[in-house]
Amino acid sequence: MQGAAMHLKKYLLKGLHRLQKGPGYTYKELLVWYCDNTNTHGPKRIICEGPKKKAMWFVLTLLFTSLVCWQWGLFIKTYLNWEVSVSLSIGFKTMDFPAVTICNASPFQYSKVQHLLKDLDTLMEAVLGRILGPELSQVNATTALNLSIWHHTPLVFINEQNPHHPVVLDLFEDNFNGSASSSPAPGRPCSARRCKVAMRLCSHNGTTCTFRNFSSATQAVTEWYTLQATNIFAQVPNQELVAMGYPAERLILACLFGAEPCNYRNFTPIFHPDYGNCYIFNWGMTEKALPSANPGTEFGLKLILDMGQEDYVPFLTSTAGARLMLHEQRSYPFIKEEGIYAMAGMETSIGVLVDKLQRKGEPYSQCTKNGSDVPIQNLYSSYNTTYSIQACIRSCFQEHMIRECGCGHYLYPLPDKRKYCNNQEFPDWAHCYSALRISMAQRETCIYACKESCNDTQYKMTISMAVWPSEASEDWIFHVLSQERDQSSNITLSRKGIVKLNIYFQEFNYRTIEESAANNIVWLLSNLGGQFGFWMGGSVLCLIEFGEIIIDFVWITIIKLVALAKSVRQKRAQARYDGPPPTVAELVEAHTNFGFQPDSAMPGPDAGAYRREQNPPIPGTPPPNYDSLRLQPLDVIESDSEGDAI
Repeated sequence: MQGAAMHLKKYLLKGLHRLQKGPGYTYKELLVWYCDNTNTHGPKRIICEGPKKKAMWFVLTLLFTSLVCWQWGLFIKTYLNWEVSVSLSIGFKTMDFPAVTICNASPFQYSKVQHLLKDLDTLMEAVLGRILGPELSQVNATTALNLSIWHHTPLVFINEQNPHHPVVLDLFEDNFNGSASSSPAPGRPCSARRCKVAMRLCSHNGTTCTFRNFSSATQAVTEWYTLQATNIFAQVPNQELVAMGYPAERLILACLFGAEPCNYRNFTPIFHPDYGNCYIFNWGMTEKALPSANPGTEFGLKLILDMGQEDYVPFLTSTAGARLMLHEQRSYPFIKEEGIYAMAGMETSIGVLVDKLQRKGEPYSQCTKNGSDVPIQNLYSSYNTTYSIQACIRSCFQEHMIRECGCGHYLYPLPDKRKYCNNQEFPDWAHCYSALRISMAQRETCIYACKESCNDTQYKMTISMAVWPSEASEDWIFHVLSQERDQSSNITLSRKGIVKLNIYFQEFNYRTIEESAANNIVWLLSNLGGQFGFWMGGSVLCLIEFGEIIIDFVWITIIKLVALAKSVRQKRAQARYDGPPPTVAELVEAHTNFGFQPDSAMPGPDAGAYRREQNPPIPGTPPPNYDSLRLQPLDVIESDSEGDAI
């Protein structure tokens, strides 16, 4: 153990000695040594050739070195762009059947929400009568209107016959002075044929107003009614809204998955603000996802739905049919943005093909695996669903809505301890929402903050339709369905409310679209080495040699700087003496004889002042330590050679 310690100490002392000594060359000697010993071809010729060829080879070496550095910079920049290449592969296997979300086009049954919409519907009829003309206005002239709804966001006529001075007229005003009446007045000076219909949105007690123009009165009254209905439904508890929608047992008349029968109990209910009660088949929340045995219609999902079109809300829903969407298990269905319609009185067949997207993460793209690195609170996490960019964008909009308007919009989930917007508590919310809705800054902020999912599955659909049931079979089909639904011998169903769906895999081939690194580290090293070898005839060892000379340059510079610092300190120490520096004999005498007094009789302007000092300073510099006159063990003093001692 003691011998190992001695050897370690010996090698450490040798390393320290060489470190203090440095490379042992000057800058010029180091360059000559490098050019003479390197494996790179150009520098050798600079040393070996004559003066003219030396100049020629110096220019060529400098030129090719510049070319190599330029090419290296291009390759490194390309590598750091983190580009990807996309590969498409086709596989074949048994696949899980997608989750299927089905909604009615009408979110509520009119018979259950009529008491909430009574005043709004009456006002809507008056608005339509005012737009359509005096004839219909006379019919509704005696109807009492609740204008408290109207005053928040009224519809107006904008007469643009004079583009420089457009005239704005409220639909319920008798003249241009702004007086309002409780009923529409006949014989208006402006009609929808000559004027545009716009929505007036005001804030700060009507002091700041903007107008949202529409190209058609149909769009204007639809948007206006939806905005007012949103204000009403936002104040109703969610449990009551669910009770006002279409129940599953009424919506789903028949269900068959492959050869196995199913019913409405096999669907998971979920409330969607735009479509009311929606139902999800094979969502995979509490049960395992169902596999599809084979491709084809006979092995898919077959449904017969009753839309109940006779109980639609007349002004809220103008489309009849079923809204459906195919999506992954445990993902939230954004059916308004990604869903499709199935027509009433038709059999709709949907063939499904599967695309699986696999994106590379950082640093190649900004995708996220589970949304944990996205700086937006996912408001849809309460549904226990996976992350999606749609959920992030809508959560971001709701966050902006709460921050700017003080309340949340009815169409999106709410954070804790927040309220939905309504005219009573937040009278300016419609103006704020309209401004935020068209704000480009808000959109860019949310798009920048949200990230795509790294792994995604998309279902490509091929849709075909046919009339169902046919005229020859509709009588018995409607009889059977009516008896099963209402236990009635009479026909209680009609073609305008029945939808038949067939959803199936067209084939079990699935496509995988996968991103891979276009330029990996092997590509980078190959190109760097190829350019270096082509222009300079070098290899990795040449780079190591170049690194070695750089290190030697650094050490020589450090040693010179240390020597310069020592010389500066010595000059400063000598400057403290008034006269010439003491001799060696004087320093030895001062070091050994404490009574020694240096000779003060020396010329100079300060000689008199120096004599008057009673206690002259004793030089503090000790005599030199002559180590060469002392004997030391051989294992302490090391040589620069490979021998152990001198």
